[in-house]
Formats: sequence, structure tokens, C-alpha cells
Amino acid sequence: MDSIYFFIGYDKVNQPAPSKINHQHIIIPTIESLFLPSRISLIILLTVMISATIGALVHKSNTEPPEYPSLSTKSAESIRSICSVTQFPDTCFASISSLTNSSRCSLFKGDPELIFSLSLQVAINELLNLSSMPKTMIYKSNDPRTESALKDCVDLLGNALSQIGKSATAMVVGPGEKMLTEEKIGDLKTWINAAMTDQETCLDGLEEMGSTVVDEARLKVQRSKEYMSNSLAILSNIQTVLQKFHLTMHS
Repeated sequence: MDSIYFFIGYDKVNQPAPSKINHQHIIIPTIESLFLPSRISLIILLTVMISATIGALVHKSNTEPPEYPSLSTKSAESIRSICSVTQFPDTCFASISSLTNSSRCSLFKGDPELIFSLSLQVAINELLNLSSMPKTMIYKSNDPRTESALKDCVDLLGNALSQIGKSATAMVVGPGEKMLTEEKIGDLKTWINAAMTDQETCLDGLEEMGSTVVDEARLKVQRSKEYMSNSLAILSNIQTVLQKFHLTMHS
């Protein structure tokens, strides 16, 4: 299996000079390993990949000279500004802010690429939580038609996870590689859209079967759809957002 290299720039590097990051290289599995039978292993893998990317960007931001009197205030303003391009700005702001407040990302300077990575981690976390829904409903169901549709949902949500997993893998870069490129943005859009389509197909199957749990399932899926929609909107507008912040894509 081919492997890719990525670096972690957060509290795990030795810097020979203040202005330069000494990248630490380690090896992680490629996307094929997302098909691990253990859901716990999948959670760990996706979390490590996204956290590594976020850690690298946060470290880069924190090693640069401070420009703002209050980074936390500026960060909140940046998140709100970037979330304004989404269909669910309040959900976007609340979820990303919660993630930064619960981690060591609270001092980053509102980097749009980092905020996209954070939005993607939010979407992954919610989809992982959602993935147990069909099996839980199957356990409670007495309707064979509903159970059949829910079994399809198990496969569909599993596929949605693999699509989002591809997005997570794509955001992990090695030295000299760009975090985002036009080609990568196109791939990310495709994968996120595919994950959202899998969710809709799950719901459509339940509705076609006349399932009594379709309303409950739709309610549970809604938040996950909003989070993925937020990531997709930020990604679709990333060039405009970067220009607004007088930034260019990381390299």
C-alpha cells in the first residue's frame, strides 16, 4: 500500500531558527485504511489526520509576529466572517468556535484554510456520531421493510464516511505541497457532495418504504447535512475569502 508523508507542526518540532519550521516526517496509511472493520480505528485515523493538518497551520500562525491586540476576538470575527458565506452561518460559527475553544486552536489568527479544516472536522465528528443511527433503529424496529431500508442506510452512511475520509486525507500534505489547489478543491467538492448525496439516498429509501422512522431519521441527519453544507460553502468561496483576508493559498 502506498503511503504519504505529512508533518505535525504543533509542539512536536525543534526549531533551529524562529522564522523557520523544522518539519517532522512520519508515515500514515492512505485512504484504503479507512475501510477498517473497527469504527474506533476509523475515528482515531480521521481525527489524527485532521488534527495533524490543523496543528501544522496553528503552529505556523503562532510562530509569526502578533498583529492583533486580541487574537481571540480577531479569531471570532474571522470565523463569523467566513461563516457568512454559508447557508447556516449560526450553526457554522457555533460549531467551529466550540471546537477551537475546546482545543489549543484558540490562538490562531483566523486563517481561512484552517477554518475550513476545522469545519471539516466538525462534519466528520457529526457523521461518525450519525453512523450508529441505522443500527440503533434496526434494533428497535418491528417492520421488515423499515429494517431493509435501514440496512441500506448502514452501507450508505459508511460510504459517506469514506468520502469524507478522502477529504481528510487530501488535507494532509507533505513539505512543499500546497494545502489547497484548484484541482484539490474540485476533488474535495466532489467527495463532500457525494457524502451528502448518500445521506439523502438513505432518507429517500426510508420514505419510499413508508417507514415510520423517516421523520426521526431526517431530524438526526439534518445537523450532519448542515455541517457538510458549511464545509462545502467555505470551500466553494475559499478564493474570495482568502482575497478578503489579503491571503494566498498555503504552500
